[in-house]
Amino acid sequence: MADRAGNDIERLIDLMAKLPGLGPRSARRAVLQMIKKRQLLLNPIQQAMANVSATVRECTICGNVGTTDPCNLCQSPDRQTGQICVVADVVDVWAMERSGVFKGRYHVLGGLLSALDNIGPEELRIPRLVQRVADEQITEVILALNATIDGQTTAHYIADQLERSDVTISSLAQGVPIGGELDYLDDGTISAAMKARKSF
Repeated sequence: MADRAGNDIERLIDLMAKLPGLGPRSARRAVLQMIKKRQLLLNPIQQAMANVSATVRECTICGNVGTTDPCNLCQSPDRQTGQICVVADVVDVWAMERSGVFKGRYHVLGGLLSALDNIGPEELRIPRLVQRVADEQITEVILALNATIDGQTTAHYIADQLERSDVTISSLAQGVPIGGELDYLDDGTISAAMKARKSF
């Protein structure tokens, strides 16, 4: 029985070590802390994970994740309807929302174009974006993509796809360093970049 418990703990450590930012040592320390504070940490985390696993879904409109479809952002009557902010991943939506600077709608691509990783336009939600621009009477598409080669390649591809649409295409401006990723930027930097966006 003790051996089984040891194996379960090791399995939990191995799974935690697969999370971004956690290596084997950090995972071991995190698991040990959860075990020591079982009532305060381990049991509530277990319940929260079970709840999320049972209720989480992807929004069929924007690609965000939440417990409803459409997601809370797409359902909100307080969001402006003429703008779509295009991001690579859900974590970028969260970064933009954390900054509080954007009040329009989002579109999550689900990644970036990458020849090395064999990710082409068909693997991303670019066709859905083009359809949304036509269907939702969008006046501005803001490309809030990472300032990397893949991000810029994706931005140019999207701009080409929307060339015949009567829509303004802009991108984040100052404050976003080359090679920078939105999730690692502070709120002030994101806010400055959104306010100083430029035509793409």
